[in-house]
Amino acid sequence: LGQSGAGNNWAKGHYTEGAELVDSVLDVVRKESESCDCLQGFQLTHSLGGGTGSGMGTLLISKIREEYPDRIMNTFSVMPSPKVSDTVVEPYNATLSVHQLVENTDETYCIDNEALYDICFRTLKLTTPTYGDLNHLVSATMSGVTTCLRLPGQLTVAAIFRGRMSMKEVDEQMLNVQNKNSSYFVEWIPNNVKTAVCDIPPRGLKMSATFIGNSTAIQELFKRISEQFTAMFRRKAFLHWYTGEGMDEMEFTEAESNMNDLVSEYQQYQDATADEQGEFEEEGEEDEA
Repeated sequence: LGQSGAGNNWAKGHYTEGAELVDSVLDVVRKESESCDCLQGFQLTHSLGGGTGSGMGTLLISKIREEYPDRIMNTFSVMPSPKVSDTVVEPYNATLSVHQLVENTDETYCIDNEALYDICFRTLKLTTPTYGDLNHLVSATMSGVTTCLRLPGQLTVAAIFRGRMSMKEVDEQMLNVQNKNSSYFVEWIPNNVKTAVCDIPPRGLKMSATFIGNSTAIQELFKRISEQFTAMFRRKAFLHWYTGEGMDEMEFTEAESNMNDLVSEYQQYQDATADEQGEFEEEGEEDEA
């Protein structure tokens, strides 16, 4: 935010200093949108731990949503982690942001800092990962996710393969994955793995694969943040930083409730079985009748 930043304060980014800048940012967005032949949507990369990415980022999303309600809103949101912590108020900033993301986005790709470090240590065998290493992982994922929008592909979906390979080969491999991990897939979503193939590989590689999964395991990340939020909010710790910028305590209560609802919803789908789903469908048919 100019020369000062938002001081790791969501309220500064969303209500005061960020609000002063958002109109000039929207002007740039409008110009870019007007130069598009076919505007499909918007993609925002931001962190939820600090003040600017979380506060101003979610403000910008809500403003774009108001102006372009029929376009896709997609975010790559970096979630805070206690092992890679910059500031004590990260749980506040993240919870207030998730509250906004649930309301205003179509897709949110949750990027966990802790998971990125684990990949660097365990898979890439890096002893001291830098932010450059973490950003490279994120950019590789973003490139994979958007491949079929930017380059010709055979089918856009949840597992994207790039390089010289046949669709038959890809289908066989994905069938193996499904068979080996059948217990992890819910019974009531048939044909739950889709694939895309693009014959243009990423620069410097012969082939790559990107997997996008909507997993109930993500609730653990939300639970972790929610527990930290609750522990601080019950003691009203650091709350004056936010109320001093014009926020109301009710916003915290509402955000906490929304986060708990999100966790409950994922838990509900985790617990659901094919039989229960059948019952829901029968009830729906009776209501319609």
